[in-house]
Amino acid sequence: MATKPAEAFTMELQPFDAATAASERAKWLLSSPAPPAPWRQVYTSVKESVLPGSKSRQQPRRSKILVFVEGLFPILKWGRNYKATKFKNDLLAGLTLASLCIPQSIGYANLAKLDPQYGLYTSVVPPLIYAMMGSSRELAIGPVAVVSLLLSAMVSKVVDPAADPALYRRIIFTVTFFTGAFQALFGVFRLGFLIDFLSHAAVIGFMGGAAIVIGLQQLKGLLGISHFTSKTDVISVLGAVVEALHHQWYPLNFVLGCSFLIFILATRFIVLKVQGRRYKKVFWLPAVAPLFSVVLSTFIVYLTKADKHGVKIVKHLKGGLNPVSVHQLDFGAQHVGEAAKIGLICALIALTEAIAVGRSFASIKGYHLDGNKEMVAMGCMNIVGSFTSCYTATGSFSRTAVNFSAGCETVVSNIVMSITVLISLLLFTKLLYYTPLAILASIILSALPGLIDINGAYNIWKVDKLDFLVSLGAFFGVLFGSIEIGLLVAVGISFGKIILLSIKPSTEELGRLPGTDIFCSINQFPVATKIPGIIIIQINSGTLCFANANFIRERILKWLSDENEIKESNKAGVRVMILDMTNVMNVDTTGIHAMEELHKKLISRGIELAVANPRWEMISKMKAAKVVEKMGSDWIFQSVGDAVEASLRRKMNVNGLYAC
Repeated sequence: MATKPAEAFTMELQPFDAATAASERAKWLLSSPAPPAPWRQVYTSVKESVLPGSKSRQQPRRSKILVFVEGLFPILKWGRNYKATKFKNDLLAGLTLASLCIPQSIGYANLAKLDPQYGLYTSVVPPLIYAMMGSSRELAIGPVAVVSLLLSAMVSKVVDPAADPALYRRIIFTVTFFTGAFQALFGVFRLGFLIDFLSHAAVIGFMGGAAIVIGLQQLKGLLGISHFTSKTDVISVLGAVVEALHHQWYPLNFVLGCSFLIFILATRFIVLKVQGRRYKKVFWLPAVAPLFSVVLSTFIVYLTKADKHGVKIVKHLKGGLNPVSVHQLDFGAQHVGEAAKIGLICALIALTEAIAVGRSFASIKGYHLDGNKEMVAMGCMNIVGSFTSCYTATGSFSRTAVNFSAGCETVVSNIVMSITVLISLLLFTKLLYYTPLAILASIILSALPGLIDINGAYNIWKVDKLDFLVSLGAFFGVLFGSIEIGLLVAVGISFGKIILLSIKPSTEELGRLPGTDIFCSINQFPVATKIPGIIIIQINSGTLCFANANFIRERILKWLSDENEIKESNKAGVRVMILDMTNVMNVDTTGIHAMEELHKKLISRGIELAVANPRWEMISKMKAAKVVEKMGSDWIFQSVGDAVEASLRRKMNVNGLYAC
């Protein structure tokens, strides 16, 4: 009795031969349900961003409100398991981070053409907001060099900061608001792909060019020059330096700045040499070096009265809590368009840097960083920052590296840093009156080598010459044009590359590898053999659309334009063209029309058209346009192998018919 089910099962499988199996697979393909509508996909995307745990049924008692709140504020989730041992590490990391952040923030505010306290304000509120909403454990939030340069370069074209500093400051806050709004929208609607338009190659070129421009801008503070150009291109800056050197400048600024620049770089060199040997806990040395330089140089200037001998100093630095700046946001018709445009550019640049830094350190620690959540967190922190006298903040690579080396466990290190900076604002700002500007310039210069990735550029050159052209375009665009020109050139070349690959995708003829059922390019694998009477064409494009449909159709017909090949097909007795649609994810109406025309032309030549492995969107649209009915459902296959086997069986049937 026990053998009957097995026998019955065997009897059921016997008629289920290869032909029947291929036919069944084709039926499954043709009877697949319609894909979700576009509006449904957008709704699902937003729902997953706002309610990330809504699909889980393991915790039915948990309310959707709680899931929403925990998704928006991850600190509520991991904070319940936070231990004192972690706080010890976070406290040390936060204090180390603050020692680097305070001098850098003052320097970056100077680079953004703002008063020094605004850099410190930006290191107080945004890190606190990110600590509540962000998911990266190591990312250090605050002002950064590239965004500071971007703001000063672009906003200065709208308003001269020297002529009207109050209006300039209001537009900076407005730009920060738009930056945050765009970042939050990108995250909510899962538009993270927008930052991918700044490719890795473009970012390397842009950062390298921006680093050199920032370095040249620091010559003003390093040489003690009073009047300097507002332009950022290398020719204008060098011209301004040469002109200033012919007039009054003070060598003491240069001596003081270079001395401490050498000291800061020397501490980094020493750490690189000894780290990994005996002295593993010397990470704090380069982190503390900038703050030590500020304290020591300030003390030297105060004792020697060097400010009376031409050394430029910070002078008044306003302390206290962040003042509310909601009333300073300028949404008037005169500047709102420019502010929104600059905000969009800043949003893309800031997100590109922060997410790249966050993901690199997350991969080291072995956890995943959700880019869309990061966008929402950074958007909210910049929106709140614009209300509290902060300018655009993002993740800093140099400070994140220090935070990681200091052994941070969670974003509590950002909270410690923020509180430390706040205490400095409340108690110690008057002590920075005699801080020389040359020291701030040297601190910024010391952070620039990390922005220039020579090895990355060399690897791009070795792997992809067209990508290297994108990198060069961004580099020279920033260096000899402006920040905007560099971005436009990089994005323009990147789009040109995408368009070129889209409108002229490659099509390959496939053959079977001997002794296998694997079909691959006969150009890549010369051992692959053609099937007599059958031509297999693979379309290497993600979409068959208006941009490439006619090109693909004409290119396919070229395989049939040779009369000798047609004659060989006639001798074989079967003429079939198989289109491998494995790579085609979608098709539009132009693509559907091109397939109909291709089918008609092939039929007129006595050649059948078969479609192998059409994807979900494509087969759905082919059915809706009744292309399947025109071609015949028996010419749609799940795989190239099924299409070839079916064509060969029909060839045998036709030959048998002729033999009779």
